Amino acid sequence: MTFLDALNTAMGTAGTGGFGIRNDSFTSFSPYIQWVVTIFMILFGVNFNAYYLIVLRQFKKAVKVEEVRCYFGIILAATAIIFVNIYRSVGAVELTLRQSMFQVASIITTTGFSSVDFDMWPSLSKSVLVVLMFVGACAGSTGGGIKVSRFIIGVKTIFREIQSYIHPKSVKVIKTEGKPVDSETCRSVSIYFITFMMIFTASLLLISIEGKDIVTNFTAVAATINNIGPGLSAVGPTQNFGSYSDFSKYVLMFDMLAGRLELFPLIILFTPSIWKDLVTKKVSERKMRRIRRG
Repeated sequence: MTFLDALNTAMGTAGTGGFGIRNDSFTSFSPYIQWVVTIFMILFGVNFNAYYLIVLRQFKKAVKVEEVRCYFGIILAATAIIFVNIYRSVGAVELTLRQSMFQVASIITTTGFSSVDFDMWPSLSKSVLVVLMFVGACAGSTGGGIKVSRFIIGVKTIFREIQSYIHPKSVKVIKTEGKPVDSETCRSVSIYFITFMMIFTASLLLISIEGKDIVTNFTAVAATINNIGPGLSAVGPTQNFGSYSDFSKYVLMFDMLAGRLELFPLIILFTPSIWKDLVTKKVSERKMRRIRRG
């Protein structure tokens, strides 16, 4: 790589931004470069609190961070499933492993690079990648998506509710990192999931007006609201979003901004009461200035 290419690649990898310097992304780069980028995409998807613990030489605590362990577990499981699923069509062990891990790392960290046209993979492999689009990286990382920590709390909340149905009188406390999670945190996670699904559904219905197939529309919204980049079908790794109308592009732009800002800050901007309060405050400030000038 030239210095400029290396700099752009490093910044795109570190920021999980996915800015490709070639039309084929990383397909034409050497296996060595693909492995390096794969490793660092995964590392930048880790919760930076773990790195802070490593700097403090608290290695045991860093290893025991639940979110990080779950994050690596998801990567290994997804890589294994895709490896088995595409091995026959690829043939070579190293190439299959490299393609599987590169795409898993790229999608779960929401970097958006590609080393192969994964839209040509079997349905199972593509389904795994779509699931990873929603999972995203760890909280406190440069990655996007819903975040692994929210899924951990969400899954534990579901199991707690199941237990409460089986044993109505039992009291089960949700814990992460060995510490209890308060009800307010569980509530905020639940509200986030509901809000996410409402925006996702509304966006999907709005862009479906154009009549494109469901795979294209579904993954287009998933790729934008989770800040992935490529989707499947007409918005796959070798395609782009140019075929969508201006209206649909505005919807997808809103999704990109909402996903990056964690939904609520952008929703607040479109809340009429906020603007009304700002206008009222501004008018009051002007009146006070006039009174002081008196």
